[in-house]
Amino acid sequence: MTYPRRDRLRSPHLARACAVAAALAAITVPALPQASGATAAVPGGPLYVQSAVNGLNASDSGGSVALHRPKGNEDHQQWTAVAVPGGHELRSTDDATHCLGRSGAQAAIVACGGPSAVWQVTAADPGTYALGVPGTADRLALGAAPAGGVHPELPQIGADGPLARWYLTAAPLPRAAMPPADRRTLDQVTFLTAHNAYANGVDGGFAPPFVNFFPNQSRGIVQQLDDGVRGFMMDIHQTPDGAILCHDSCTLVSRPVALWVDVQRMVDFLKAHPGQFATVFLEDYVSADVLRSELARVNGLQDVLYRPDQDGVREHGWPRTADLAARGKQLMIFTDRTRAADSGGLTRDSFGVMYQQEWTVENYWSMGSGLGGSDWSCYSRWYGAGANVPLTREETAFHPLYVMNHFRDATIAGTATTDNSKLLNRIQNFCEPAARKKPNYVAVDRYDLGSPQSAVDQLNGYTVVP
Repeated sequence: MTYPRRDRLRSPHLARACAVAAALAAITVPALPQASGATAAVPGGPLYVQSAVNGLNASDSGGSVALHRPKGNEDHQQWTAVAVPGGHELRSTDDATHCLGRSGAQAAIVACGGPSAVWQVTAADPGTYALGVPGTADRLALGAAPAGGVHPELPQIGADGPLARWYLTAAPLPRAAMPPADRRTLDQVTFLTAHNAYANGVDGGFAPPFVNFFPNQSRGIVQQLDDGVRGFMMDIHQTPDGAILCHDSCTLVSRPVALWVDVQRMVDFLKAHPGQFATVFLEDYVSADVLRSELARVNGLQDVLYRPDQDGVREHGWPRTADLAARGKQLMIFTDRTRAADSGGLTRDSFGVMYQQEWTVENYWSMGSGLGGSDWSCYSRWYGAGANVPLTREETAFHPLYVMNHFRDATIAGTATTDNSKLLNRIQNFCEPAARKKPNYVAVDRYDLGSPQSAVDQLNGYTVVP
């Protein structure tokens, strides 16, 4: 699936990005409780000082403290908490003489051992901390964000409150054994996911010619299902024939395929394989009426379609996979459209298509061009221009599913092989700590190269404990 923000060549989608940002701006971040004042137990070993508001990490940026996209320790983002008289020092793991401290009203890199390097670390539920200046009410905090903008990169010394909440995230995250198969919940499981699953050279649906030369996948949907792929990213565009699978535009499509055809393949597979579970992610350029009509053509869809909105998930958490299997609920469908975009008309969730931003978090997609070095930073695709859905988002009883993208602008077989072979490394050392959870969907190009399934198998052997 290629999202609007992924397009390098088509400026018309800037308007759509702005619309998404405006919708996200309406999402409010609940106020976090006041710090308890009690000195907290601080995680040992390397950790990230991570804003609970935007998920960005405090970094030693050339002698100043800046909030950067989570990037492992490639960007001097790891610290070690050391107990000292009056509190704790946060010492750089790259240079133990450098501490995350303060200079006047700003956070700063200071010499360890002095009073400006000491923080009083106090607990502030849920799972967050306040970093206070000893003997004062001052806290390490984000600067206020301008209307429609993002918080300043440089943290400051300010008042207690929601902007002064930080995760101290262990690097790597601690792990626990995966529960037995009959007890694990949906949010504990990881699924191999095919990016642009329809652009495979077997089922059709290619456009424009550029994509014909660099197909995202090389096997058809049926083979993908047989191979263990359980997540499917698909682009749909509206034509007189309905919701058609194609990239960018359907004008130059060769052998076009309708969405309902591939969804029917999935439903048929799931009915023949009880207990299996699959998910469709739509990059959605069609009207709600067209999408409803398209899905109505799929025989047996309602038998297997899972509706988390009707199952109390937001109140009670995700169900056990064994319970889903017993009920024959085997398929979820998400759209990247927002509820605000459907306001005043037919809503997609009224016929079982969930709004992805309400149920998931997702990292920005691109690791770079098809050749050359890669960018492994993990940060929300929904952050910026007024949007704020950090990868770390949690609710009291509800844990959003984490969709992790691991692919590039263009699919080149040799590069995809190398990237996919390094998938587990990126997940465990970069993206798990960035999100404070392991991914539930790992989306790759050319899943047949570089053994990404082996990485998914290892992820399904443990849970993480943030």
